[in-house]
Amino acid sequence: MAKNESGADAGVDPSKVQELLQTETGGRALTGPASVILFIVPVCWSLFQIWIASPLPFILDFGIFNSTEARSIHLAFAVFLAYSAFPMIKGVHADKVPLYDWILALAAAFTASYLYVFYDQLAQRPGAPITMDLWVALCGLVLLLEATRRALGLPLTIVAAVFITYSLAGPYMPDVISHKGTSLNKLASHQWLGTEGVFGVALGVSTSFVFLFVLFGALLERAGAGNYFIQVAYAMLGHMRGGPAKAAVVSSGLSGVVSGSSIANVVTTGTFTIPLMKRVGFPATKAGAVEVAASTNGQLTPPIMGAAAFLMVEYVGISYLEVIKHAILPAMISYVALIYIVHLEACKLNMKGIERLNRPTLAQRMLNWVVVLLGLCVLTLAVYYGVGWLKGALGSAAPWVLTPLLIAAYVALVGYATRFPELEEDNADSEMDQLPEVGPTVKTGLYFLLPVVVLVWCLTVERFSPQLSAFWATLFMIFIVITQRPLKAFFRKHGHLASELKGGVVDLFHSLATGARNMVGIGVATATAGIVVGTVTLTGIGLVMTQFVEFLSGGNLLLMLLFTALISLILGMGLPTTANYIVVSTLMAPVIVNLGAENGLIVPLIAVHLFVFYFGILADDTPPVGLAAYAAAAISGGDPIRTGVQGFTYDIRTAILPFMFIFNTQLLLIGLTGWFDLLVTVFSAVTAMLVFSAATQGYWFTRTRWWETVFLLLITFTMFRPGFWWDMVYPPTQDRPASELFQYVEDIPADGAIVVQASGMSIDGDEVSKYLRLDLPAGETPEQRVAQSGLEMSPQGDRMVVDFVDFGSIAEQAGISFGWTIDTVLVPQDRPPKELMFIPALLLLAALAYGQLRRRAREQLETSPA
Repeated sequence: MAKNESGADAGVDPSKVQELLQTETGGRALTGPASVILFIVPVCWSLFQIWIASPLPFILDFGIFNSTEARSIHLAFAVFLAYSAFPMIKGVHADKVPLYDWILALAAAFTASYLYVFYDQLAQRPGAPITMDLWVALCGLVLLLEATRRALGLPLTIVAAVFITYSLAGPYMPDVISHKGTSLNKLASHQWLGTEGVFGVALGVSTSFVFLFVLFGALLERAGAGNYFIQVAYAMLGHMRGGPAKAAVVSSGLSGVVSGSSIANVVTTGTFTIPLMKRVGFPATKAGAVEVAASTNGQLTPPIMGAAAFLMVEYVGISYLEVIKHAILPAMISYVALIYIVHLEACKLNMKGIERLNRPTLAQRMLNWVVVLLGLCVLTLAVYYGVGWLKGALGSAAPWVLTPLLIAAYVALVGYATRFPELEEDNADSEMDQLPEVGPTVKTGLYFLLPVVVLVWCLTVERFSPQLSAFWATLFMIFIVITQRPLKAFFRKHGHLASELKGGVVDLFHSLATGARNMVGIGVATATAGIVVGTVTLTGIGLVMTQFVEFLSGGNLLLMLLFTALISLILGMGLPTTANYIVVSTLMAPVIVNLGAENGLIVPLIAVHLFVFYFGILADDTPPVGLAAYAAAAISGGDPIRTGVQGFTYDIRTAILPFMFIFNTQLLLIGLTGWFDLLVTVFSAVTAMLVFSAATQGYWFTRTRWWETVFLLLITFTMFRPGFWWDMVYPPTQDRPASELFQYVEDIPADGAIVVQASGMSIDGDEVSKYLRLDLPAGETPEQRVAQSGLEMSPQGDRMVVDFVDFGSIAEQAGISFGWTIDTVLVPQDRPPKELMFIPALLLLAALAYGQLRRRAREQLETSPA
């Protein structure tokens, strides 16, 4: 089966794949002057983003843009490209830009850049817009909605339009969601002329962080890193049962590190992996479903997790490094489980691995793994401590020494790569009967890991902002794109250095254009989602939603979580992950935190935001509108609905994770006491997910019976949440009178926390009672520590009355208000560790394994020839 230029199978309609990729690359296929404009404008956008992220404006004291100005220019580029790259009606004017689209593109760019062009005048009349301001704002909102419809389709446009209508028609709404309403002038001013609406936090994150990470991924892909990751995955895993499918999982995870888009991930890696899976025996539906499950989970993989992860930094108020730390274990568990699911599917189909050239013995393979692991550990420690020592020894001169060392390492690795044959892209025509050797395949692209190392180093060790970290990694990646071709020609002594250098520069400009085109959908989506956020702040719908959802859930936290997951899945069928996350987290996150507190469960805000994030991603393969499933089906030739259903069954493992880490925050590495606690958490979580995978696939060592599935699910629940059973026997805390608060504070370590039950009148005049976590700074006496948290209290019987709360203090942020009372203190009980519940669970698992192994041996004996 021949391949076309896009890399899809000849039997696949490439227009379907391209249609699904419109939000990633642009909708029109242009030639002539229009194509030149649509190449130059994205390049200029990328150069602008690199400029504002760099330290140069502050060094040169030139070209400095504040956050509002930068957001304005960012959106101007996005809407200009939305009108010029996407036709008004799909399929009409697909190869040219009509005059009216140029006019609309320029008008939209003007309205978006209005805040930058007239920034000084607008600053002199805050809250008092003139007629021109209001006309520009209203036109800007309409043009933004149309740009969103073109780039992303109707769903997000409709959601934004509904929220605008709600702002204006508040008095006419049903009583449960009614409000006093707002004027058209106030709506336009709030949504467009300030930073509460369109130009709010979401667009700010797109401007500051997301663009550079998307550009970084485009540079890596153009340099050949995507193909390198895929080939390495094949070489390392292809010899196993269902090896190509396992390679698809790993390569999609690696691609997700630099992509952050599930649909783009499906189309780029799926072009290679889906035909390979079909060639070794996977049905078309299952081949597409494996790619869908792997690609959607790519957005969960740190260090780059798509735009929504950067929004968490702003919404939750923690560093990006903290987001990575909380997300790393669930992502790892999810991918390990998917590889295991693929293994179980291969066992069901009785597949065999593919022969490897010069197949090593078991002892050699084990030795190779040990050498690789030890080598990585030694290299990591050498880099960490070596660079750390150099930084300390050289002081301010360190960058001038470390930069040449980094470049020297890059040149040396490129030279080393040229000793091995260049990697070729997979050909779907060829029979897959042999695999390449691991060593030569890995060594051809080791230098691709250097920019990722720079990114992770800047984020984790230097503690730079995500924006500055991405800038340095992108700058290094630009250097690689320009120089890798002439360096390879030099080391291979091919000559033509000038032409190879020119080719590197061409690659760079194509990468700059591609990165910007990939950002059109994200830029427009974050701006339009800002309308939703602006409506919440303008109308107070957040408080209304709290009451409404509490009424629907009856105060039950589990029902609330199910309700939130359902909303995320439904909205995610039509909204991009980023927009879905903004809408649902804005409305639902505070509700879940408050409801948990009222039920005695302190839910960290990051856990709720990750919960919403996970279900927004899962919507990409949820039938009947799972876009990633449609993309995979276009490549595999399978039915898109069946592909989506199968993909979702694979992703059920990911769907239960958010529920588990809400109730067991140790999965997010919160509340761990040491390395042993970490190891136990990792072991129990991975074991639970593998057992759950076996239960949902109906196969372990052999096909499972219904009662075995029930026991496997019971073991899964126990391993994930041992405290559920343990709390029935040994309650974890005891309610003590608040009058004894100070004597318990004395036992709390410095910067520890205490949980109290507080009650009082809410801002709406309702009496509420909830459990709150109060962080306690260090201090000489318990009274002093409580005072430093911003709280002044006096005793009243068994309770403590709140006499004063400092504005902006820890106590106020915890939710304690003046006039409230502290009723009880939750004192931790001394009890055996809840992890003891793992013992009966593992014993039951061993008994099930023994029974399955005996049954498998009996079945093999019955089916074997006499």
